[in-house]
Amino acid sequence: QYLMLSKFRLTSLVVMTSLGGYAMAPAPFELSTLLFCSLGTGLLSCAANAVNQFHEVPFDAQMARTRNRLLVRSILTPLHAMGFAAVCAVSGAMMLYFGVNGLTLSLGLTNLVLYTSVYTPLKRISIVNTWVGSVVGALPPMMGWAGCTGSLEAGAWILAGILYAWQFPHFNALSWNLRPDYSRAGYRMMAVTDPDLCRRTTLRYTAAILALSCAAPFANLTNTWFAIESIPLNGYFLYLAWKFYKESDSANSRKLFRFSLIHLPALMLLMMINKKSLTEEENKSTEEAGINDENV
Repeated sequence: QYLMLSKFRLTSLVVMTSLGGYAMAPAPFELSTLLFCSLGTGLLSCAANAVNQFHEVPFDAQMARTRNRLLVRSILTPLHAMGFAAVCAVSGAMMLYFGVNGLTLSLGLTNLVLYTSVYTPLKRISIVNTWVGSVVGALPPMMGWAGCTGSLEAGAWILAGILYAWQFPHFNALSWNLRPDYSRAGYRMMAVTDPDLCRRTTLRYTAAILALSCAAPFANLTNTWFAIESIPLNGYFLYLAWKFYKESDSANSRKLFRFSLIHLPALMLLMMINKKSLTEEENKSTEEAGINDENV
């Protein structure tokens, strides 16, 4: 029951992207920090998802996809759900503060507030909710990076940009076939209120992923091979987004959504394989220092 309340698959994705950020950071690996960062991030995600379901009970009851959730069926009481959320939030925050660092905690709490207090109510007010939700999806890799280094370099922003852009083809494709459900529940989703914008943003942000991947070597996030090797993966993703843009039927949206689930872990794996090594960074710093000394 608690796994369902936590939206376990979504929380697993959040933790995975956080781990990706930690793995790509230019600092030595520390097992204790990694564990605290992963657990803390996961617990804050559990808290956010529980609060989200607490707020959306009357609307979830109107949607086929969500009508069997625990709070809708009264399997758990609202008080029970909020108690679980509070325990997860406090435990996760303490793990991040004492086991990791203050920057990671700040990012985690920002995400918790954005998801529960901005994104969740905004879903019934404006299509801007998709952009806010994309920020929520972009912060976990930054948390992982900050957990490893205690700072946010250019590479962290490239990672966040890729995750931000990925949310659009992923969610737009998902929501396209759920338009009757969202409309019935009163949610202001692009797929419902502005289908043309939904198609355009899907194509635009999928193209942005390709561009950001090519920029990764310039931010010292990866070597040059990543920019080359990621082209087929990102290119096929862009092709599916183009097909969805030209002909937005259920088949094309389903193909795009399913591939988005493969695309993200595959892209992150490619990044890790082609991560710029610490030795390369140290050699570069030494060379730059030597040049500066000669100039002096």
